[in-house]
Amino acid sequence: MRVAIAGAGAVGRSTAAELVEAGHEVLLIERDAANVLRTGLERANWLVADACELASLEEARLQDYQVVIAATGDDKVNLVVALLAKTEFAVQRVVARVNDPRNEWLFDEGWGVDRAVSTPRIMAAMVEEAVGVGDLVRLLTLRTGQTNLVGVTLPGATPLAGKPVRTLRLPADAALVAILRGSRVIVPQQDDPLEPGDEMLFMATVDVEAQIQEALHITPQGQPAR
Repeated sequence: MRVAIAGAGAVGRSTAAELVEAGHEVLLIERDAANVLRTGLERANWLVADACELASLEEARLQDYQVVIAATGDDKVNLVVALLAKTEFAVQRVVARVNDPRNEWLFDEGWGVDRAVSTPRIMAAMVEEAVGVGDLVRLLTLRTGQTNLVGVTLPGATPLAGKPVRTLRLPADAALVAILRGSRVIVPQQDDPLEPGDEMLFMATVDVEAQIQEALHITPQGQPAR
């Protein structure tokens, strides 16, 4: 299958790597030459161009691709790419990344989108389904098998209530990537206060997962540490 991906940021590169590994022919369209130089995806094809420009997509011969993935970090760009791919080049399947959940309602057939992928929404659904209070649950394992997306829900009696994110003493190989609070998806900043019931998502290597619970003052049984 021939797949064109607009955007060679972290999401676009990772998606391209998976597709190339699976034997698909991949074209990455990226306007920042620096992103192209650092990817290391020698088996993918490249076009240094602005995917929002009709002339760029004509140069890429987008009509020859079965799937187009709009994977940039800008929702406006992803919508324009999706609309052009569907209306100007009649691409059979268009997948678009949703960065801000508030924009999710726009990503429909009217904008040429066959499938919208909202990472915050997916993570929220996974946490709602899988994570018990205080438990550390693996939600996603990366290809290497050594790094996981893990979720922990802060107990009601957490001693971290009201304390800012910067007070967390996380191990070196762990990073807090999102906090789910009710219907909100929070990209954590150093001064953001923590609250009981916060569903916290971390990227971490396997060997430091227990240390994450220690940093959150949670025992291995999922209870607040005294």
